[in-house]
Order: sequence, then C-alpha cells, then structure tokens
Amino acid sequence: MSFISYKKKDHYFMKIAFNEAIIAFHKNEVPIGAAITYENAVIAKAHNLTETLNNTIAHAEILVINLASKYLEEKYMRKCTLYVTLEPCVMCAGALFWAKIGRVVCGANNKKGFLYAGIKLHPKTELISGIMKNRCKSLIKKFFLLKRKKTYID
Repeated sequence: MSFISYKKKDHYFMKIAFNEAIIAFHKNEVPIGAAITYENAVIAKAHNLTETLNNTIAHAEILVINLASKYLEEKYMRKCTLYVTLEPCVMCAGALFWAKIGRVVCGANNKKGFLYAGIKLHPKTELISGIMKNRCKSLIKKFFLLKRKKTYID
C-alpha cells in the first residue's frame, strides 16, 4: 500500500475516533476517542468514560482494547490498528504493549503521554502521530477552557 493511501485510510479512521471524542465532550468527559480496526474495518470504538463510570481507568484506549479483544476472541492484536485522538498516557501505553497492537495512530501530542515519559510501545508496534492533530488538539483545548470558565462562574 502506498504512503498516500495509508494517509487517506488513517485520516478516515481517525475521523471515527474523533467522533467518539465529540460524544465524550458532550458527556462532560475529557474528549478522547478511540477506534480499533482489523482488516480495514472498525471492530471497536469508545471514548473516555471516567466520570460516567466513576472509574479512573475507563480511558478510551482501555475500553476499546477490551471491546476489540472480545470481538476477536483474542488477547493479542498484532493485525490491528488503534486510532486515538490524543497520545496515550503511560497506563494506556502499557495496555497497548501487552495487547501487542500492530499500529497506533495518534492525533494530538500529550505532555502527559507515554512518549514524554520515555515509555516505549511493543517493539513490533508501528507508531504514527499527527493525524488530524489540530482538530484533536482544538477539541481538548476547548473542553478545558470551558471547564475553567464554569469553575469561575459557579
């Protein structure tokens, strides 16, 4: 597959993850969305639900890994790609490592992410970043700006 068609495909699937982030935004969750593909089809999608579930580990990546694992009836995801709107945190990177996911495609960078912390994904995992970076970053910025304004108004 050529670089151009990979880029188009990555953009297409990142839009699905971004739509999940919008759903999270409207639920007053940190707007991070994720989707996992297998053989060019979405097999799972999720968004952050830490507030809704009152569960600190209900990150989009953890939820989508669980859904994909159930779908595949498999714990390893070597032939899968994760699309996520924000570079995963250290916890989620650990889950991706153990799931042995084939590819990770990120939107926005994260100063609290696994790369900043110096954590590595599985050696066979391919990492792509910057797909829809500006849109992903803008949604997260908007969320936290509104959070701060609400705090001052309340």
